[in-house]
Amino acid sequence: MRLVPPWRINEVLKRAETGPICLERDFDLKVLYSKLQSVIKERDIKFDPEVIIPSDNSLADDVWKAALELYLEVGTLCLSTHRRILFDESEIKEAMSLSSREIVVGSGKDATRMCHREIEDSKRPFCLFSPDITCDEELFIPMSMAYLQEPLADGVCAPILDTIEGIRIKAGSPIEIKGSIAHAMMFREAARRVGRPGIFLQSVGTAETDAAQIAASNSTWGERLTDGRFVASIAELKVDYSLLNKMVHFHQYGCFVGALHGPMYGGYCGGAEGTAVVGTAYHIQALMVNQAYYSNYFPIHFKYSFNTSRELLWLISVTYQALARNTPFISLSNGFTAAGSFTPMVLYEAAAHGLVSTVSGANLWEIAVARNKYKNRATPMEARMACEIGHGIAKKGIKRSEANDIVKRILPKYENKLTEAPIGKTFSECYDIKTITPREDYVELYNKVKKELMDIGVPFL
Repeated sequence: MRLVPPWRINEVLKRAETGPICLERDFDLKVLYSKLQSVIKERDIKFDPEVIIPSDNSLADDVWKAALELYLEVGTLCLSTHRRILFDESEIKEAMSLSSREIVVGSGKDATRMCHREIEDSKRPFCLFSPDITCDEELFIPMSMAYLQEPLADGVCAPILDTIEGIRIKAGSPIEIKGSIAHAMMFREAARRVGRPGIFLQSVGTAETDAAQIAASNSTWGERLTDGRFVASIAELKVDYSLLNKMVHFHQYGCFVGALHGPMYGGYCGGAEGTAVVGTAYHIQALMVNQAYYSNYFPIHFKYSFNTSRELLWLISVTYQALARNTPFISLSNGFTAAGSFTPMVLYEAAAHGLVSTVSGANLWEIAVARNKYKNRATPMEARMACEIGHGIAKKGIKRSEANDIVKRILPKYENKLTEAPIGKTFSECYDIKTITPREDYVELYNKVKKELMDIGVPFL
């Protein structure tokens, strides 16, 4: 099976040096914001708070057309050179026509497929479990094992270290390289200990800089060729030399390259409509500049750092419907909840995110909790809730209109608490660290909420 990208790496790097000169502030206000408002108005894209999961295919197509028009004119700004990387439509169409709709990740008995999904797809979503937070060094292996042993986890991203052997990790310092290597080693050990040595492992989140990412590339003890690495983007639609360095290294090393992008609702994107258009455009950048096989997409509230509100769920649905209908892209929808672990609210939020994302055509990356702000505060239980529902949506053939009715029954359970959500409990308070199992009272809460959700029509695996 031939995998594409990369799409002419040298051409991308050359345009980062020779494209039109543009200062960052001019890019934000005069180029991006101005064009974004124009395409939204031209396509008459409007958020309807009563239709969280639209069934209107023309809306999805309008969002795609607006995103393509936006990206063709705006491009990607390289902050290191103050140059815009631009493509014409024929180049984007060529890259899309060759882009892989399916990749096999992981190795041996643990290898699995990550695929493009359609709207209302009966194909189950690829489920990547991730705590998305920092943790204490002594908790790294137990927390990683807790996620790795989840049966629905097709891949796992580890927590992030902020100290190693008692020394605080500082980006760009030698201790970052030391910590990143330790991260990769311990994550590999955790996978072996749960009996899944070949499972798809995503990223080395501890490694912020290009040098640290390169240091963790080692098929024996670190990141293998069958694992995934991220080339992130800088909001909105920007990259720099460090990110491009990672892209070049990952492709020349030979591992799977993913794109990481989170447009900010309430920033230069504006409201739900603009964030959906920019989020869709990010996926074009993911293919052309980040040179990615798949994306991790997390639109997020600029002020409150969640994406489970009515507006954010709508734009997640619209973005994925646009991608499903018009592209071959593989993308994972990354949830961010307001509430923390061991609360009914976090399980409601996870349920809503998993439901909306799956029926709209997304794969799942679950889930950052408590606004992704608090160390040690995440467990696999929240991801399990979203992914059980994702599997249920696909298995039972739930349609968009039905899913819209269901999510409108879930939202009243939490949406008035989003700005003052409980932060919940720590991993150690939710799990027995020795046995690496959830504590009985959290299991009881999970089952209680699960029954409540089933009673209002939420499908489970």
